[in-house]
Amino acid sequence: MTKPLDGVRVLDLSRVLAGPWATQALADLGAEVIKVEQPGSGDDTRHWGPPWHEHEGAKVAAYFLAANRGKRSVAIDFSNDEGAALVRRMAADCDVVVENFKVGGLKKFRLDAETLRDANPRLIYASITGFGQDGPYAGRAGYDYIIQGMGGLMSLTGLPDEEPGGGPMRVGVAVADLFTGMYTAQAILAALIRRGVTGEGATIDMALFDTQLALLANQASNALVSGKDPQRQGAGHPNIVPYQPFAASDQPIIVAVGNDRQFAKLAAILGHPEWASDPAFATNAARVGARERLVPLIARILAERPAAEWLAQLEQGGIPAGPINTVLQALADPQAVHRGARVSAGGGALGDVAMVGSPIRLDGERIDAPLPPPALGEHGDLLGEWVAADELARLRAAGIVG
Repeated sequence: MTKPLDGVRVLDLSRVLAGPWATQALADLGAEVIKVEQPGSGDDTRHWGPPWHEHEGAKVAAYFLAANRGKRSVAIDFSNDEGAALVRRMAADCDVVVENFKVGGLKKFRLDAETLRDANPRLIYASITGFGQDGPYAGRAGYDYIIQGMGGLMSLTGLPDEEPGGGPMRVGVAVADLFTGMYTAQAILAALIRRGVTGEGATIDMALFDTQLALLANQASNALVSGKDPQRQGAGHPNIVPYQPFAASDQPIIVAVGNDRQFAKLAAILGHPEWASDPAFATNAARVGARERLVPLIARILAERPAAEWLAQLEQGGIPAGPINTVLQALADPQAVHRGARVSAGGGALGDVAMVGSPIRLDGERIDAPLPPPALGEHGDLLGEWVAADELARLRAAGIVG
């Protein structure tokens, strides 16, 4: 299959998660992604282990593997003038540059948007920072954990203060980083479409903080409409009841009733069809108000039988429900297996690498990039496109190129 971004070349100066997540998405869509890393150390996440992936003496953290599929790695020290000049030559031949340095951090190397776009007006230059290119916090470093706290997400996540173990919690994956990466990829795709019309590139300014605020979604709308801060509901939902986990006799299950018709079916399955006509429970708005009364009633009944029995009955009744899987259980779920969620890419210096693939399908085909995550500097010979062989040898001897 010809992929949508075949022929698009991306120079990836980013590291850790938000930037690499964006460029991995572009690689899956068919872009050629050249990842520039620091000689000797590379992307910080190469060292964020255990656990480690090891192959023939090469060792890399599992964290790195999650965000760097489909890329070619070259090692260039662009804090050196010659290294920076080489990266500028590369950028002149690229369609996209992605970086996530502090605001102004690349200007001293003349790798900033203004410099590179002057040399290549068609270039799309995407910067990812914690707080954006302007504003009172622009100079601050941005870390997902801090952004989840400052951006309101942790105030919504976890049990209420008055319950045992209550208090704000971070989400179990770095959602601010991951969503910023996806929004960045989306912005790059939009800029590529616009460039096809105007011939002009773009400068993209993405901030983790902006993304986190956008991700508050209905909770932000709740606050703006009501003038009140939403409260932590644990695993419950602020706007829908019942919509939460319940303990069956052997393990917990999630029951997610999305409308009044589903509630009527649930009430019948639980042996209380009269609930559907009870004014206290008949509508979702009423159920939200009666949460403290209704939820314990449902919980007592569900606790009487095993999860498998309830799930079968709920599915037959058309009521959304499911188990709470561990990560390995989720990846081994029959639906995950059928959809090919787990992929393996090999042929590189790191050998076969097991990963979770892209969720995107085009025309019935998965779009996972065929290349595995790279070893540091694995594709250094690519630099022969911009540097003569003797000059490349000299740069390697000097440690400017790995």
